[in-house]
Amino acid sequence: MKIGMQTWGSHGDVRPMLALAEGLAAAGHEVNLVITCINREDYRQVASRHGVKVTMVASPVIEDAEAAAVGKKVYGERNPIKQFGLIMQLCFKPAEAAMLEAAEQLCQSSDLLIGHFILHPLQIIAERAGRPYASVVLAHSIIPSQYHPPDGMPHLGQGGNRLLWRMFKWLINRQSRHYPQRIRQQLGMSDAQDLLTEIWMSNQLTLVGVSQALCQPQPDWPASLKVCGFLDMDNVSVEGQLPDALDAFLQAGPPPLYITFGSMTQRDIQENRDTFTMLAEATQLAGCRAIIQCTLWQECGFVSSQQVLYIAAAPHHRIFPHCLAVLHHGGAGTTHSATRAGKPSIVVAHINEQYSWGKELQRRGMGPAPILRRKASAKKVAKQIRAVLDQPDIRRHSQAAGDVMRQENGVAAAVKLIEQRFCHPAK
Repeated sequence: MKIGMQTWGSHGDVRPMLALAEGLAAAGHEVNLVITCINREDYRQVASRHGVKVTMVASPVIEDAEAAAVGKKVYGERNPIKQFGLIMQLCFKPAEAAMLEAAEQLCQSSDLLIGHFILHPLQIIAERAGRPYASVVLAHSIIPSQYHPPDGMPHLGQGGNRLLWRMFKWLINRQSRHYPQRIRQQLGMSDAQDLLTEIWMSNQLTLVGVSQALCQPQPDWPASLKVCGFLDMDNVSVEGQLPDALDAFLQAGPPPLYITFGSMTQRDIQENRDTFTMLAEATQLAGCRAIIQCTLWQECGFVSSQQVLYIAAAPHHRIFPHCLAVLHHGGAGTTHSATRAGKPSIVVAHINEQYSWGKELQRRGMGPAPILRRKASAKKVAKQIRAVLDQPDIRRHSQAAGDVMRQENGVAAAVKLIEQRFCHPAK
C-alpha cells in the first residue's frame, strides 16, 4: 500500500509515528510521514533504513523566544479542560491550516491514511475522500470506559463512571469541538457530535500505542480499538549519543538517578538554571547521585562532579538501564522508556496528561505519587526520591513491568493489525 501518515507534537508524539512508519516500510509499504513539531527538533535528516519519506510542515510551531512563556501559561492552568484548550489554541491552531493542506496532499497520493489521534485535519480529509483511516492513540486514559473515570475524577463504579464520561465529553466538546467543526463546515460536511469517539478514534482501526505492562483493553471498548504496545525504534539523531564521561561517572559510585524534563525543558537560561538547581539540591537532600539532562547546562554555568553529571542529551533506551530510577515529566515516551528499562519513575508533571501517567505508575506500584511542576520544591522532590530508595517493592514492581514490556514488539503488532484490517488479497 501507499500509506500517508501525519503527526503533531513534541518528540514523544513524533518518535512512535517514526517507528510505525519504519515498520510499515520494512513490511514493503510505501510510506510518507508528515511531521509538525512544536519545538525546534528537525526530523528531516533522520535516516530511514527502508525509505520512509519524512516531510516537516509548519515547524517549529512555537519559536524559542516564546516557548518559555507558553509553557508557563499552559502548566500554570489548574483546570485540565482549560489546559487542553490552551494547548490547542497556542500549540495546534497556528499550524492547523498548513496541516490541513498537507493532509489533502497526503490523501491524493495514499491508499491508507494514519494519523496521530489529535489530528482532526487528516481525519476530516480521509472521511471526505472515503479513504481508509487509522488513528494512533498514545495514552489510554482518554478512552471512555465505565471501568475507570476520566482523568482527575473519582472512581464512582460503573454507573457513576458512565455519568462522569458523559460530563467529560460535554466539557471537552464545548472547549474544542469548534476546531474540527469549522473545517467540516467549510468543506460542506455534516457536524461530528463527539470529539473523542468520532474524530480522535477511528471506527475502522484505532491503535493504542501503550504497553500492556501499563494498559489492558477494557471489556466495553469497541472492537476497533486494539492495544498494540509501545511504538519504539532505535536511537534517532535528535536524541544524541552516550556521553564520553558516562563510564567514568558510573564507576565512581552507586547507580545514579536520571533526571530529564524532555520536551518540557525550555531554551531559557534562567528557567533552566532555576529548575535544575532545584533538582540537583533535591538529589543532595535525598543522598543520591544523579545524571541531569539539560541542553543548556554549560550556558547555565553547571559543573559536573562525582555526585552530578550534566549532559545535553542521551538515548534513553541505552542510558536508563544503568540508572537507579528516572525522574521525569511524565511524558508517554519517557514513561515507557523507564518502564522498559525496569526502573521506577518519579514524575514531576507539567500538564494533566503527564500527571495521569504518574498516577498510573503509582497505582501499579512503580513510583511514588506524582508532583505538579508548579508545586515542586527541592524538599518535596527529595521526599519522593527517598520513597524509591527506601521501598524495595517499587523497584520490584518496576522490574517486573520491564520484564513484560521487553517481550513486546509494538511496531510488529501494529503492522500486523494494519495489514489485517486494510490489506486485501488480489482477486
